Amino acid sequence: MGTRRKQGAAEDIMELVAKLPWWAGVGLAVGSYLILHPIAERPAPVATQLDQLGSMAAQVIWRTMAFYGQYLLPVFCLVGAVVSALKRRSRKQLIEHSTANPAGDAFNSMSWQQFEQLVGEGFRRLGYQIKETGRAGPDGGVDLELRRGGELHLVQCKQWRAQRVGVDVVRELYGVMAAQGAAGGFVVTSGRFTAEAENFAVGRNVQLIDGEQLKSLLEPNAHHRQPVSATTQGDDTGVKCPLCDNKMVLRVAKRGSQSGNRFWGCSDFPSCRGTRDVSLQGK
Repeated sequence: MGTRRKQGAAEDIMELVAKLPWWAGVGLAVGSYLILHPIAERPAPVATQLDQLGSMAAQVIWRTMAFYGQYLLPVFCLVGAVVSALKRRSRKQLIEHSTANPAGDAFNSMSWQQFEQLVGEGFRRLGYQIKETGRAGPDGGVDLELRRGGELHLVQCKQWRAQRVGVDVVRELYGVMAAQGAAGGFVVTSGRFTAEAENFAVGRNVQLIDGEQLKSLLEPNAHHRQPVSATTQGDDTGVKCPLCDNKMVLRVAKRGSQSGNRFWGCSDFPSCRGTRDVSLQGK
């Protein structure tokens, strides 16, 4: 396992800004200049007494830092904004490539980094705010943090081409959700899930998204799909699916460890397999 090279302050700033929308980086560039420029333009202080030397030295240091910072910080922020824009463009191109591939093998031809970017862009289109955790490997636990409506959701991406994602992966995410107080979680794979994994997720706020569902999620206007279940027409439960925003209906688990327990299930099932706890009515 390789060691990560230590970064300087400039690289840290650019990396941080690159995680923001490009327009936020431009705003930070303008704002940093407007704040630092007046400080840099202040007249040099003059000490008339010995006890003023310390204060004068501090002012000189701040003035010098502001003088250089008024030019450097905007440059760092603009570079970060450019990187952010390029990443956004790359994610859009990944989506276009994956949805246009009739063979359905586009996910498997990507690197694991590209797969995570693709998943993140899919959730961004659903209205989530995305935070990439920056894991340094293809199997490093929680890969994305999602926020929408004040709620935290965690995402674990599994680009597994041959084997199915098992129940241990789902249990691991469920444990992390409990530790971080997350309202829900998603396990996304380019392949399929085992029956045990699907049974464990029933009745819990863990959504399993396989390759076919992911491709459907990435299709244009997928988040505008209307409920197709006739049993829910005109019945506003107040509970929205965390995956597609459709209304949810009460269901009873028929198998697995949660057999007999009630849970909220998406009205668009089986096209969408979103679930929520019964305690989340109206949220």
